[in-house]
Amino acid sequence: MSTQENDITGTGPDAAFELSTARVCAIVNMGSGRKAGGDIAGALREALAGRVAALDIRTARGEDLPAAARRAVEEGFDLIIAAGGDGTQSAVAGAVAGSNAVMAVIPGGTFNYFARDLGSGETVEEALRIFDAPRVRPVDIGEMNGMVFLNNVSFGAYPEILKHRESVYRRWGRSRIAAYWSAVAALWNLRRPLHLTVRANGKEQRLATALAFVAKSAYQLDSFGLLEGAGCVRRGQLALLVARARRPGPLVRSALRLALGKTARYADFDLICAEEFQIETVPRHEYVAHDGEKTWMDSPFQVRVRHGALKVLVPAESKGQDAE
Repeated sequence: MSTQENDITGTGPDAAFELSTARVCAIVNMGSGRKAGGDIAGALREALAGRVAALDIRTARGEDLPAAARRAVEEGFDLIIAAGGDGTQSAVAGAVAGSNAVMAVIPGGTFNYFARDLGSGETVEEALRIFDAPRVRPVDIGEMNGMVFLNNVSFGAYPEILKHRESVYRRWGRSRIAAYWSAVAALWNLRRPLHLTVRANGKEQRLATALAFVAKSAYQLDSFGLLEGAGCVRRGQLALLVARARRPGPLVRSALRLALGKTARYADFDLICAEEFQIETVPRHEYVAHDGEKTWMDSPFQVRVRHGALKVLVPAESKGQDAE
């Protein structure tokens, strides 16, 4: 994958970023996590006022985020800050990837895997330290049918989990405990397996499963105990994990082991590592989860790594998840 030991998924050494001459646009998702968007906007204004050439703080929600990020790129901002959860980071990254702009991450969601993978921290306060001695790091991203993802895309049970999670959040509030509970409850209602045809590394496999996901985050895989998959990501590949379970009971047991980081990969998942996949699903019109969001998409799915396509701001001491 990467030639530098301290890149999480990058293609070259970190470079200094000159904050004082940068035109900065911050895009704050007012609906992320615990909905503290106003507080995050205020913290950014306080942290960056007088330290940058220009600062424009914009607020958005959900489906408006990609358009807001595209406008910021078109307007030529040097640094585009994405403040929100993993879905926010993914939406902004989709616009910033391949452009001249650099992206910065301020976590405001429930899990914040991308920020943690970068070494930027899990809280707003930790992430603001990025601006003390900022460095630019090129990182790999995932892409499926033109859609950018930073952590994972998944098929089968997980999109249903996200749907169920929304009702749990509305009743009990956002927390990781609520998220895990919603997963178990949703899995018990699973009714049909998903049929996949996977083409990768010159081979074709036909699989039936309750859950499959393509992972891009080594940090996330490490936290679930899926160390071999994390190794694939660090080598510049994607990790496709296909649950061997087809029914609710076994899948719930696998999910609990996953949540506890005790997954036995050979017992619970088949692993395929590749830089590109073609995945066909039955049914063809499939509900897909991507970085905590969900949408309907049509098979076949072309999934690939875009090496070094996104430039992100990281703190000077960050070594990401590739450090030994």
